[in-house]
Amino acid sequence: MTNSLMISTRKGLFTASRGGSGWAVSDVAFLGDNVTLALHDPRSGYSYAALDHGHFGVKLHRNKGDGWHEIAAPAYPEKPADVVSKDAWGKDLPWATVLLWALETGGADEPGVIWCGTIPGGLFKSEDHGDTWSLNRPLWDEPKRQRWMGGGRELPGIHSICVDPRSSKTIRVGVSCGGVWQTDDGGESWACRATGMRAEFMPPEQAGDPEIQDPHFLVQSPSDPDRLWVQHHNGIFISSDGSKSWSEIYADPSSFGFAVAVHPSEPDTAWFVPGIKDELRIPVDGRLIVTRTRDGGKSFEQLGRGLPHSHAYDVALRHALTIDKSGDQLAFGTTTGNVYVTEDQGDHWSTIANSLPPVYAVRFVENA
Repeated sequence: MTNSLMISTRKGLFTASRGGSGWAVSDVAFLGDNVTLALHDPRSGYSYAALDHGHFGVKLHRNKGDGWHEIAAPAYPEKPADVVSKDAWGKDLPWATVLLWALETGGADEPGVIWCGTIPGGLFKSEDHGDTWSLNRPLWDEPKRQRWMGGGRELPGIHSICVDPRSSKTIRVGVSCGGVWQTDDGGESWACRATGMRAEFMPPEQAGDPEIQDPHFLVQSPSDPDRLWVQHHNGIFISSDGSKSWSEIYADPSSFGFAVAVHPSEPDTAWFVPGIKDELRIPVDGRLIVTRTRDGGKSFEQLGRGLPHSHAYDVALRHALTIDKSGDQLAFGTTTGNVYVTEDQGDHWSTIANSLPPVYAVRFVENA
């Protein structure tokens, strides 16, 4: 079992540790600051924290075991005067980093590589543990990117990055709203891979358009990399052919949500935190549950032991559900400052904290 959890919140980066008496919050960094995301890289032992200082911009910090130190944050080049850069709504897209929305490590054969997805939709790569960053121009310059649009956020953004375990040159990213995009040559070329998804918020004749889909989060099965799961604005979608096509799945009591986790060795097993769609965005009937499928979405279990059964108004955001490499231990945090953990795949849950600031992301600290 993993013994440490990083919890990114509106008012700091908290660490929860697992001891003899269970889990408890043990430390906090950046107290008072808006920490949107954190990542631990088991290949190097480095940890990263993304901060949003609002008017003062985004910052990135790294910890080598000697405390947190600011490093370079991904930054866009100056926009050429003759370039038109707009989204599907006709809004001007800034050539500036609004938010660091995804952080992922490169493959096992790329020890220094870190990938970063941002709002307004740029993908950045570092080859030196975050010391320097470069914008992936083939995706940024892709003409179809101007069909992307903001959904819950004003501007489009890359929130999910999946590096294929079979080849570090195959990478998939999830875009809200812009579908799933894939490269097989390390980012030199890209193709949209969201066929089969639907966007009911669009006119019927455009609902199946791959390039305007709103995947809330994308995960890939480590044991069967052709199996991918998406929690979408419209529900749950699954691919069994490496994202060439997608099929919709329906779960009770709701298929709506933001987060999804897949078992590291069982590609048919996945977890979701459902809620009521759109205006309310709270658990169904005020009862917080996690749903689990073990058969690729044919059926779902409702897991609620240890979770509040009434007057729960928790929402788990995109990065706020995580699973460790054992496949038994999961944790999730909510916008109401609650953090829960299970050590039996969701059959029973216990509370780590219930008075933290709103939780944006949780990550287990895994060792190599």
